[in-house]
Amino acid sequence: MTQSIRILLAEDHTIVRQGLARLLEDQPDMQVVGEAINGRAAVESAETLKPDVIIMDIAMPLMNGIEAAKRIRKSLPKTKIIILSMYSHEHYIHELIETGVSGYLLKDSSGRDIIRAIQAAVNNETFLSPSISKKVMENYFSPKKGSSREEKFKQLSNREREVFQLIAEGHSTRQIADTLNVSVSTVKSHRGKIMLKLGVDTHMQLIRFAMQLGLVDPNL
Repeated sequence: MTQSIRILLAEDHTIVRQGLARLLEDQPDMQVVGEAINGRAAVESAETLKPDVIIMDIAMPLMNGIEAAKRIRKSLPKTKIIILSMYSHEHYIHELIETGVSGYLLKDSSGRDIIRAIQAAVNNETFLSPSISKKVMENYFSPKKGSSREEKFKQLSNREREVFQLIAEGHSTRQIADTLNVSVSTVKSHRGKIMLKLGVDTHMQLIRFAMQLGLVDPNL
């Protein structure tokens, strides 16, 4: 009997997560071993469950899918990660491919494509939605300079990106300090550096910046 592919779902929208779970559980060679509703939970669940494949959204609370993917790839290099997102921002695509994800699909992909992406991942292959593949090829042959907003975001360190997202989600300085296990003064220091690097002066500008990057769901 062929061993099932063990899959972790990291998606904060319940209806999407449940739909994925039903789709995958109907496959005779696939098993959903866990679900996570934010990036931090995804990292913790991955380290505990050590799944074969993780299907992960980008715009998740507490830690986005990009930073979560980086952490998981570092601690679990054998675990394959497939990004399933509403966004096709080029700077995300290239950063994630460099991180070593095995697939990038848009949320309008068919169930068949998701199954194919999982099968490709376990065979050490990469699967991209056609529109994503087109963007990758276009950028390969005609590299484009990222927008000013994207270039500014790249200047942030991994820790600054974490703080940036938590601020944009509306968490207080104390809540951020407790989440990251650092002091309030450290969070304030990070916030000052983030606003300087991003060229924003107000809290609302920072939130708008995060929404434009697709890191924060505007409906939250």
